Amino acid sequence: MFITFEGIDFCGKSTQVLLLQKYLENKGERVIIIREPGGTEISEKIRDILLDKKNHKMVTEAEIFLFSASRAQLVREKIRPFLDEGYYVISDRFHDSTTAYQGYGRGLPVESVEIINHVAIDNTIPDITFIIDIPGEELTKRKKLKHHSELDRIEVSHNLFYDRVRQGYLTIAKKEKRFRVIDGTKGIDEIHNIVINELIAFEGRS
Repeated sequence: MFITFEGIDFCGKSTQVLLLQKYLENKGERVIIIREPGGTEISEKIRDILLDKKNHKMVTEAEIFLFSASRAQLVREKIRPFLDEGYYVISDRFHDSTTAYQGYGRGLPVESVEIINHVAIDNTIPDITFIIDIPGEELTKRKKLKHHSELDRIEVSHNLFYDRVRQGYLTIAKKEKRFRVIDGTKGIDEIHNIVINELIAFEGRS
């Protein structure tokens, strides 16, 4: 089963990825977690380029193709092989991030973004996607907990950018049944319980 977690930076999705991994492994399931961009030797090198603040001159068109190149490698080298072997594959971000960030956030035509996504993932669609949703003021509060030097090239983006990304996610969530939007201002354990209950319900219907 292919499960992805999405949301703006600082929403808490990475914490939920680890909690879900622990839950499934305690049930005896085989689980692999991956992150985006990254997850393979090639993809991690691309990640370094994408998140390095020194690359502040990177244009949006270069950005989307780098994200998609990393993803294309990850899909074919890790995601598909592990799914074929019966693993639960849990990804911290996937192609919906590109739609939200480079499409709605950066302003690239969403139709073009979707075409690029299709080439990169070639119908490797998540079974279920959890969007951990937090408002802009919550992002600002959490962002202040990190020193500026710890923020990557994307995380230093202004709040208006993140507002567009968040609205993009909420728009995307209305388009497909695989999305589950969760209030990210809830407690960590409460969010985890929602994730588990949604997953149980999904598998019960499958």
